[in-house]
Amino acid sequence: MNVSVMPQNTTQNTTQNTTDNVCVDIKKSPISDLLMSVYILVFIFGLVFNVLTLSPIWQQVRQQNILGIFLLNLSLSDLLFIFTMPLWINYYHQDHHWELGVVSCSIAGFFYYSNMYISIFLLCCISVDRCIVVTYPLRSKTQRTSRYAWVMCVTVYVVVVVMHIMVLIHDNLKDAHDDVKGNDRCYETYPMEKNIAWFNLIRVAIGFLLPLLVLAVSYWKVLATVGQSPGMSAQAKRKVRMLSFGVIGIFSICFAPYHILLLTRSLVYFYSDTRSYCNFEQDMHFFFSCMLALSSLNCVVDPVLYALVSNGIREEVRLCCRRHRRTRTEGCTLSSYTRGRSNNLI
Repeated sequence: MNVSVMPQNTTQNTTQNTTDNVCVDIKKSPISDLLMSVYILVFIFGLVFNVLTLSPIWQQVRQQNILGIFLLNLSLSDLLFIFTMPLWINYYHQDHHWELGVVSCSIAGFFYYSNMYISIFLLCCISVDRCIVVTYPLRSKTQRTSRYAWVMCVTVYVVVVVMHIMVLIHDNLKDAHDDVKGNDRCYETYPMEKNIAWFNLIRVAIGFLLPLLVLAVSYWKVLATVGQSPGMSAQAKRKVRMLSFGVIGIFSICFAPYHILLLTRSLVYFYSDTRSYCNFEQDMHFFFSCMLALSSLNCVVDPVLYALVSNGIREEVRLCCRRHRRTRTEGCTLSSYTRGRSNNLI
């Protein structure tokens, strides 16, 4: 979470000066409008895409489809985050002023960061599952069950949620909801606190670098196996490659920039004096806000990527569209017939 204290190696005079002055001065600028526009687009397209694919995904879950179970949990996490998006839209519309209270700020931040890491770990689960299916096709038929998929999803939810609840319990809400000098920020408090800086390093290591390593190894084995498999059709190989590069793309575009900058901020906090640190945070604030907004795009890309590469889900979407068109056509025909009957009666 983006809350922070100044390094402990500063003198008492420096501490007093930093307290009297603002470490990062967030002024009114077109940046707020840009961020608000990004979140509005994410809210609209994320809601539409997730709702559109929810019914077909549920049909796959009813058929005990393993990928469908992972996708359902991914969509539910995305939807919970999307429902808090209007809070962030309002925040940037008010030029980084949170006017909805301390509790709502903590709740919005909780869902924001929980969704990020639930998505990351579920993408890892899907990648490992694809690797098992492609590398050990015979063994996977007996070991891959719907219970196995549900256990993995529940484990991801419990671990991420408990971790962020512990952070909220031990976190001072004044740090999350910074109302010093009327700033009224939400998760934009500067300078950084030492415990938050350590937590950021742990988040980068366990929440990004480790999953990235798992993804790289899994899809390296998948691509190597697919390339040497004479029994797979060209279309099946293309779908596997699309899925592999798509997941790596999500990590590279949505999650990597944010975590790289988060790591850099934490290291600068530990290895620089207060003035240098605050100058760095002032220069990086716009870029960090953009990287955080970029990470929210995963809830738009997730349903598009996985729904379109899954034959079952793609077919369900087609069937839903056909039913919808057929219903409209029958409704129009019935309406025309009824009007004709009415005219004859007149």
